Amino acid sequence: MRKRKSVSKWFATITSVAMAGSLLLSFAATQPAHADRGIADLWKSIKPLTTIASAMNTGAHPDDEHSATLAYLTLGKGVNTSSIIANRGEGGQNEIGSELGNALGIIRSRELQEASKVTNVTLGMLSEGINDAIFDFGFSKSPDETLEKWGDSVVYERLIRKIRELRPDVIIPSFLNENSTHGHHRAINVITVRAFKDAANPDIYPEHLKKGLQPWQVKKMYLPANSKDYSVIVPIGDYDEIYGASYLQLGEESRFMHKSQGMGKNYDEGPVKPDLFSNYYKLEAATVKSKDKEDNFFDGIAYSFEDLAKEIESVDKDKKVTKGLRVLQQDADKVIAAYPTFAKVVREVHEMKADVQNVLNDVNASDLNKATKEDLLYRLHVKEGQLNKASMEAASVVAKVTPATGELVAGQTTKVVVSAFNGGSVELTKIRLGLNVPEGWTATPAGADSFDRISYNQTVSTTFDVTIPKNAAEFKPYDASILNADVAYQAFDTVSKLKVTPQNAVAILPPYSMSLSPSATVLNTLKTEEPIPVKVTVRNYTPGASKTAISLNVPEGWTVEPAVEEVNFASKGETKSVAFSVKASSHVETGKYSIMAVAKSGDVESTRGAQVIEYPHIGKTYLIQPAELKIEAFDLAVPQNLKVGYVSSGFDNIDQYLRQLGVDVVKLEAKDIQFGDLSQYNTIVLGIRAYAFRPELIPSNQRLLDYAKNGGNLVVQYHKPEDKWKPELAPYPIKIGEPLIQWRVTDESSKVTMLAPDHSMFNYPNKIEAADWNNWIQDRSAYNPSEWGKEYTELISNGDPGEKEFTGTFLTAPYGKGIYTYSTLVWYREIPSLVPGSIRMFVNMISQKQ
Repeated sequence: MRKRKSVSKWFATITSVAMAGSLLLSFAATQPAHADRGIADLWKSIKPLTTIASAMNTGAHPDDEHSATLAYLTLGKGVNTSSIIANRGEGGQNEIGSELGNALGIIRSRELQEASKVTNVTLGMLSEGINDAIFDFGFSKSPDETLEKWGDSVVYERLIRKIRELRPDVIIPSFLNENSTHGHHRAINVITVRAFKDAANPDIYPEHLKKGLQPWQVKKMYLPANSKDYSVIVPIGDYDEIYGASYLQLGEESRFMHKSQGMGKNYDEGPVKPDLFSNYYKLEAATVKSKDKEDNFFDGIAYSFEDLAKEIESVDKDKKVTKGLRVLQQDADKVIAAYPTFAKVVREVHEMKADVQNVLNDVNASDLNKATKEDLLYRLHVKEGQLNKASMEAASVVAKVTPATGELVAGQTTKVVVSAFNGGSVELTKIRLGLNVPEGWTATPAGADSFDRISYNQTVSTTFDVTIPKNAAEFKPYDASILNADVAYQAFDTVSKLKVTPQNAVAILPPYSMSLSPSATVLNTLKTEEPIPVKVTVRNYTPGASKTAISLNVPEGWTVEPAVEEVNFASKGETKSVAFSVKASSHVETGKYSIMAVAKSGDVESTRGAQVIEYPHIGKTYLIQPAELKIEAFDLAVPQNLKVGYVSSGFDNIDQYLRQLGVDVVKLEAKDIQFGDLSQYNTIVLGIRAYAFRPELIPSNQRLLDYAKNGGNLVVQYHKPEDKWKPELAPYPIKIGEPLIQWRVTDESSKVTMLAPDHSMFNYPNKIEAADWNNWIQDRSAYNPSEWGKEYTELISNGDPGEKEFTGTFLTAPYGKGIYTYSTLVWYREIPSLVPGSIRMFVNMISQKQ
């Protein structure tokens, strides 16, 4: 996408000392996916010293941020900028794996954190934990529905709290409240607009004031606009020589981190076209003097120390604070002038640090009014944090906290090394290394934890002996790292402090992590005599050799053989599996059941599993959940000897559930589709959006149509227009409706009418009834067709309440000797959730024949 300047050093991931009132997203896994180096990274750290302005961008999901605008504000102008996102994206699709739900939320949150590093923004999340109320429950057409499901007071309180903590001068919601926009996006617009005034009202959430926060009046609010009606142009196409890219390119570099959503585009340097060369915003509200066309977001708002000095000059009686602010303006100018000579920048940064402390003292001692004092103190504390980061970069300090292992269990001991390396020419003195651990833990330095000095290319380190209590809490992926270190040093008679987190996740895991295969299955009440094979895979996280007894807790009246299996491990990290056979009672009623695995070793008992989530761009993290097999019992008829070829796009795992039902399923590879004997399959199924992600499909489409024409059953699941879909890919044209938001059904409980109840699709091999449309989850259908050939039978009609119903959701037609079916029902969500009706209908769909 772009070329980088030549660089000379590699920095560890370090979070600067927390700025007063500022909340960085503290994520337990901090594996860096991207890093600037050398002079580019130095510039990124010192540019913020030139301005005291701040901005906030609000969005609903990870990848909603206005990345190019953020890059312009933070990297180009140095503005202290925050990105506040509501949920974790748990309801989205996954383009890099099969994780959905909470596991996908963890991936998208990590991607968002890495994206925020690229644009150097402070990241805040309104969703605070797994299964939080502010959950991505799927696509919504309504802001009212969204706020009702999230809890209006919950999400609003958290947004007001973020505004009061981060005190932005300017706030920019990412979306408009328009009918053509996702209900989650509209909801964030609604509450952001409302919060513009309410965050300044002490009667709104007064409990915040008791916790030390103060009301905050945002000065301006801008909404996204277009080139015909705008107040501010953001020149995202401008090229920045230091970064070697335009802000559009830098923003896209950030968006490439959202790999699970397929984000990120390559753009050439310079203006591509007007709407990509600039972003446009319309001033919606302001408490300061404004004009129709503005030079930038901060017209009429204090932007520099000099601006602050002018604002308070008339009320600063002895002018000490005013004078101090002007000194800081000179300091910031000197820091910039010293660039790119690292040693000179270190000196100027530390002189500015000393002056910031002097101004802080002067503000505290002044007779300025309370609100003015609070504002000045907050902005100066922000500068303290920025100066600490700038000092680290300029002095070429690489600070690390390195555990002996990142996979721990309650009750064990371990070692953690805290180190500091001096890669610069300025000698550092009075180095102090400290390790912070949770309450109840102990961390004892095995040697010296303070050092007189570090010269060029030298490292100092301290090893800490850490004891973890037996009641230590399990890993929570959205919590701050359980370990962090304080590193302090002195240069030019001024102390700099850093807060350092481990490069990878440090997690308290179950001593014996178990996963059951399958993790969810159907109990066919027509065949209750058939045993359910259950494999329990156990990973030993205890340090060293150990043994444990594995058993299954089954519903009353059910049996399991063997009753218990003993597993011996030679070392930590070893994985072994044991097999059980479970039989249901002879009279099983329709409903939900659960089988739980239990590992016992002395007084240690575990019933949990740790799902490892690991990708190169986000590192490794974990989702801890019950070691459980979920079972749905219902009647299901499956034809014997049914053979299905499944063409996966990588977005679903429907094929594995079909195998559990007794269907012979073969995953078709490219060579199978291009050259294989397709006639051996009763049915071929294309997964969602397969034409976009299986490049062999379009050139082989005629082979697939010929397969159907010669007697095969070809089933195609939903596509988007941008998935290379063309109406003529189907044997009779199918056109997908646009805009996409208007062609989907988001109410999973919406009424469904079977338009052709006598059709074989609803009668063989299972009789489909009204009850089969009950208890669906999240959605009904996505990206419905707007036009289709008269040859198709319209099987159902369905729509969201109060809207026109769709009749193209489920289309089927004879084609030659075979059948072609196109369905936009969200099978990929329903089947893994064991929704009985969806499974019964999918079996019918793959069982059709002329």
